[in-house]
Order: sequence, then structure tokens, then C-alpha cells
Amino acid sequence: MSFRFSWVLAFLVIQVFFWIIWQLKDRRRDSIFPNASEKVRTISRLNLDKGRIQWRNRLILIGLALLALAASGPQIGMRVRPIERKGVDLVIALDTSTSMDAEDVTPSRLAKAKFELGRLIRKLKGDRVAIIVFAGSSHLYLPLTTDYEAALLFLNEIDTDMIPTQGTALSSAMNTAMNAFTEETDKFKVMLMVTDGEDHEGQAVELATQAAKSGLMINTVGVGSEMGSLIPLKGKERNTNEYKRDRDGKLITSTLNERILIDIASAGNGSFFWFDNNRDTHEDIALAIENMEKKTISTHEFSEYEDRYQSFALLAFGFLVWGFVMPTRPRRKS
Repeated sequence: MSFRFSWVLAFLVIQVFFWIIWQLKDRRRDSIFPNASEKVRTISRLNLDKGRIQWRNRLILIGLALLALAASGPQIGMRVRPIERKGVDLVIALDTSTSMDAEDVTPSRLAKAKFELGRLIRKLKGDRVAIIVFAGSSHLYLPLTTDYEAALLFLNEIDTDMIPTQGTALSSAMNTAMNAFTEETDKFKVMLMVTDGEDHEGQAVELATQAAKSGLMINTVGVGSEMGSLIPLKGKERNTNEYKRDRDGKLITSTLNERILIDIASAGNGSFFWFDNNRDTHEDIALAIENMEKKTISTHEFSEYEDRYQSFALLAFGFLVWGFVMPTRPRRKS
């Protein structure tokens, strides 16, 4: 047995306390009007039955106690019902190359992407989510799961030092995403590729077309601005006064490759989104996922306490009505 609002039981304890005091005080009285004259006592004995008055008060107190018990929300027994969880399988591929340290998006491209993806994961309802990290190579960082708290913990630990092989292998991330799905289903498979779009292999569009034929929808999310930004070199001291340079010693400006991300999304039957300082794109992505056709991911039985306040409320009503309508006059002997 459990109570939904256990703090209401304090009123029941207070009622019991005052009832005990009232009982002890009532025993000391010889009549209903202890300080009245003998004539008033005689009339009261003829017209009022002390025993019936006591029973009426008891019934009212019992009704109030049951009312407090009903208000506390008693839950008794167990109820078992089938639960169907419906959703899609969402694989998030997050770019962790050094270009994601660029600060054209506050505080950085990677930090902005992690923030928006965290808000997206919190909006998921029944969908399974997996995380892939990629740079020069790709790795399945978190397998498909419905544990969103675990997904958020894994997401927060991602940084640009995770993969030593630098570059942006979009096609490698797609291959890893296709291998992340455990069931060969033609629907309900979604990939969300979050990157600044610098494809160092040049095979992403062709692979997106092949993935779409196998039932994988590929959505792309660009992170960055059209103006671009320098790439800070963050060492152990996190000094951002130095920036990445090419072999000739010139500063490298990283810009968002919007064109290739649009082409990948189009080839993958998906949509293109954008993370920057002026857009809350995670809401658009969550809406797109919510409107998708969903599959039954798991069916199980869910047990919970069943509310039983109705019975106590009905009993309380009966005792209160009985107490208020109960006659207090003594029975007349024929």
C-alpha cells in the first residue's frame, strides 16, 4: 500500500490527537450541560440522549478521518497493463575534427552542437538513439539505447581530442551508421550527421544515395557561419592565441560547406538543418522526427499501484451523512 500525497496523513494524525483529548475530557463530565441547574438537566435528559450524541460525534469524526485518508491518495494492489513503445532508430554522427573548435559559433562549433543535440535528446519520446564520433575515422561511441540520461552523459564527454586521426570522413561515418542498426528494416532508420561539411574523401553523396536505397534516411546539420573562422590550437594550457596554419604558414579559415551537406541530405531523402547563433534548430529536428512513421520498439507489461481513493471517499460520505441525520432524542417507551 502506498499514498500519492502522504503529507495529507498529517491531518489524520491531528484528528486522532484531538479525539483522544476530547474523549478524556468528556469522561469527566456527568451530563451534557455539567454547570446547568437541576431543572435544565431534567429537561435535557428527557429530550437528549447522551449516548446517541456521542455516537453521532464518533460517526462524524470517522467520516472526517476517512475523508483525509481519501485525500491522501491511497494506492492498493497492483495493476498490470501492456505498454507499447513506438519510435524510430536515430543515429547521431558528430564531427570531432579540429575544425569543430572554430569559434564563429559561440562558444565553439562543437559546444554549440552538443548543446543543441542535448536539447534534442531530451525531447525524444520512445525513440532509440546512438552516437557516432568521426574525424579522419569513425567509431560507434554509444550503441542504440532508450536510456536518454546515459546518452546525455556520453554526449557531454565528447571533444576534439577523441580521435587522433584528423580529417572529416563523412563516408566512413555513414558506413558506421549503417552497421549500427541491428535490424534490417526498410523504415524507421534515421541518421543525423552534424558537421561543418569539410569532406576530405569526396564520396559522401554517392554513399548517401546507396544508404537511402537500403532504407536509411540521412539528415545533415551544418555547424558554423558563412563567414567562417580561424581554428584555434588548444594545448594543455588552453591558450587560444595560436591558430592552425597550412604548410606554407598561412592561417587556415574554416567555413561551413553548406552545398555538400544539402546534396547529401537530398541524396539521402532527408533534410538540411543549421546550428548557429540565431537558430534553435533542434526544435525543427524534433518535430521532423515526431511526424515520422514509427515502429513498435518494445512491448512489455508495466505494473503500478492502483488508486483506491474512491472507496474511502464513498465511506467518508456515508459516515458524514449518517452522523448529521442521526437523531439525538431518546426513544419513547410505549
